[in-house]
Amino acid sequence: MPTSPTRYARLLAWLDQHFLQRLYTDRVRRLILQSFPFWFASVITGIVAVGYERLFEWAEHTSFTWLRREPLLAFGLTPLAFFVSWVLVQRFAPAARGSGIPQVMASIELSNPANYRRTGYLLSLRVVFIKVLSSVALLLGGGVIGREGPTIQLSAAIFRAINRLQPAGWPKLSRQIALVTGGAAGLAAAFNTPLGGIVFVVEELTQMHLARFRMAVFSAVIVAGLTAQAILGPYLYLGFPKVTAHAGWFLATVVLVAIICGLAGAVFAKALLWLGHYRRRFDTFAKQALWVLGCGLLMALLAYGVGQEGVGTGKPIINRLLFQNDGQTPWYLFPVRFMGMALSYSGGGAGGIFATSLSAGAILGDALARLGMVPIEDRNLLILVSMVSFLTGVVRSPFTAAILVLEMTDRHSAIFQLLLSGMMAQAVASLVDPHSFYEHLKAGFLREALAQPAPPVAPRTTRPAQE
Repeated sequence: MPTSPTRYARLLAWLDQHFLQRLYTDRVRRLILQSFPFWFASVITGIVAVGYERLFEWAEHTSFTWLRREPLLAFGLTPLAFFVSWVLVQRFAPAARGSGIPQVMASIELSNPANYRRTGYLLSLRVVFIKVLSSVALLLGGGVIGREGPTIQLSAAIFRAINRLQPAGWPKLSRQIALVTGGAAGLAAAFNTPLGGIVFVVEELTQMHLARFRMAVFSAVIVAGLTAQAILGPYLYLGFPKVTAHAGWFLATVVLVAIICGLAGAVFAKALLWLGHYRRRFDTFAKQALWVLGCGLLMALLAYGVGQEGVGTGKPIINRLLFQNDGQTPWYLFPVRFMGMALSYSGGGAGGIFATSLSAGAILGDALARLGMVPIEDRNLLILVSMVSFLTGVVRSPFTAAILVLEMTDRHSAIFQLLLSGMMAQAVASLVDPHSFYEHLKAGFLREALAQPAPPVAPRTTRPAQE
């Protein structure tokens, strides 16, 4: 038994001694012992992801309510929310800021035996607890953020904690696989997109060969997704929009829209990086607090001027564009959302950019469709293409973006158009910056984690687990 036994570890040891050892061969028993903690972590991830989603929906609805009833409150509540969100991160868990995906990428790179203990700086349970509090506080005040990146960091932290709690002597999967699998399970549970979770791992989180971790990732995605479905039902993130998938000359329009939206996404990522670089000039708490309050005040101006469509995740906007097509989207909504996303992220609190990037792409695609006088039956296709392209321009994961939008809408007839748009957006965004937004941020988190004092090594009483 470990030097500091836990109830969880004692339960696993009891199951092993009284059940597993009697029923299975050593080979099957080893496979079960390796897999059970991952299945358990996947169930926990599914439950926590659903709870986080419900909390996020409540916070967004609350922000819509007070903004609709008393818009002048924005000039007090929004700067206050930005400040509280930033202080929580600054004082208690600096690694909780931002999206969460760069932190997971950095942790995977640190998962070797020499540096694995440093991943606690990026993926401890305290970090994800602060991340949830910070992101919800920011959303309550009218921030323009998403929950998908934070869910991925939260899930990876759960898998890391479960992996570390396994009893001594149990055959363990690689620590690297634990983090990779956690990231996939988090995305699958957040969007109800199991294929998107798998593709995201291969394309974004790691360059390892799929054969090393395919069964762990597949099973975790399935279990986490089924757990979320058991609570929420077999839902689609965006429903079933009507889409007419054209080929032939219409593909030229798809390519043009993909290039424009891919460039817009790349410019947005560069803007976030520039703002982050500029903010580092403020080296005292007072100066940083003024920056955060300034971002909050500017966001308050946008919220007051535009209303509830200028704040939140943007998911209601996507649904309106896809299912109502009422022509009521003002021309200035895209630049407002663009600035709102930049201000919210640069305020230093916690919050993701997946959902907000999808909504920005949808708004831009709708504007381009109307500008080009595209028939009403073709607008939905261009909106989906724009969502894929803008997200690709930001995160440089074209296949992930295409599969996510495909699974969110169940529009398999448009799969080739979505893949084409992702490919074109990736090509044009690479001209703006050869490296993705997450790669730039990962380097910073790596430096931070390596600069932290290494936690003490716990004494071992048994053979060390497989690294």
